[in-house]
Amino acid sequence: MAEQPSSTSSETQIPTQESVDSQVQAEEGASSSNSTSSNSLTLEQKYEIVRSIGEECIQEEELKNLLAKKPQPICYDGFEPSGRMHIAQGVLKTINVNKLVSAGCKVKIWIADWFAQLNNKMGGDLKKIRTVGEYLIEIWKATGMNLEGVEFLWSSEEINSRAHEYWPLVMDIARRNKLPRIMRCSQIMGRSDQDELSAAQIFYPCMQCADVFFLKADICQLGMDQRKVNVLAREYCDDIKRKNKPIILSHHMLPGLQQGQEKMSKSDPSSSIFMEDEEAEVNVKIKKAYCPPQIVDGNPCLEYLKYIIFPWFREFEVERKVENGGNKTYKTFDDLTADYTREELHPADLKPALSKSLNRILQPVRDHFKNDPKARELLKKVKAYRITR
Repeated sequence: MAEQPSSTSSETQIPTQESVDSQVQAEEGASSSNSTSSNSLTLEQKYEIVRSIGEECIQEEELKNLLAKKPQPICYDGFEPSGRMHIAQGVLKTINVNKLVSAGCKVKIWIADWFAQLNNKMGGDLKKIRTVGEYLIEIWKATGMNLEGVEFLWSSEEINSRAHEYWPLVMDIARRNKLPRIMRCSQIMGRSDQDELSAAQIFYPCMQCADVFFLKADICQLGMDQRKVNVLAREYCDDIKRKNKPIILSHHMLPGLQQGQEKMSKSDPSSSIFMEDEEAEVNVKIKKAYCPPQIVDGNPCLEYLKYIIFPWFREFEVERKVENGGNKTYKTFDDLTADYTREELHPADLKPALSKSLNRILQPVRDHFKNDPKARELLKKVKAYRITR
């Protein structure tokens, strides 16, 4: 497992293999909160649940060994509070977290407020960033995230309280890596090679790499866009001769709703469904979404079905006129795509059914922000903020 560094006042202590091994027994007694549900699962069942989250897993054998040896593995997920939450960050994250908790894992969600400030989100205003972070937590509560197995940690608070552990680790990672290696990780900030570079693009990857060890993460459960910095953490383990490396479990990135949009964009409202969008807004966005007949690859509506609707409902019901084939309930995504490629299911019938399913998921969130005074005030503030890249 990945272990945070211990430290003394006189020298920097990095997370060695010895410190990892000595911590395992102490942590084995801390897993009782999730044991009731997860103890009924076989090792293979736990593995299948956890593995199903990742589009990629580095390494599968290490994941199996971890689940066999540690009763409650620690999974690290993090996010920058940077504006309104879209459905991938809201629903897809809830699905993934609930799977991990059901398999006996503890999920540490790193509210990366300092990182958002480094990345100039909300104009670098930490007060606004904090408000956005609180708003995001309210959404996960309303969406049905199993918070019994989740711990929300604010990066600014945790780093300040244990600065003597954190900053020596950041400096050690920086010292052991050449500048080009760190610069290759700039993608994690949502930046491209064409962007004007800032010092933050050097500082940020070293800090995010340190987070893995600071949070004692066994599993890095982040999107494919964060893969490079997670690999950097594994390479760091090689540098310090540590055998237990963090396992990388990278989930799929949902595309934007328009043609050619590889990623959802908060600055482009038409590219995604937001978690508090009204029913009419969802209907309009899906109606205008790219959804070519018979084409599965690169079809955002089908991606929504595969990664959100089927995992959430375990089925998908299409209502249509008798002359168009009548109502049909699909139990698997493969059955649906088979009909879609044969043109037995048309976008004109699929889209209204997709909108209806999405609105069913989002209604509790709308209700929460309508009825809860704190949540309502947070949403009002967040909607007023100007979104920056």
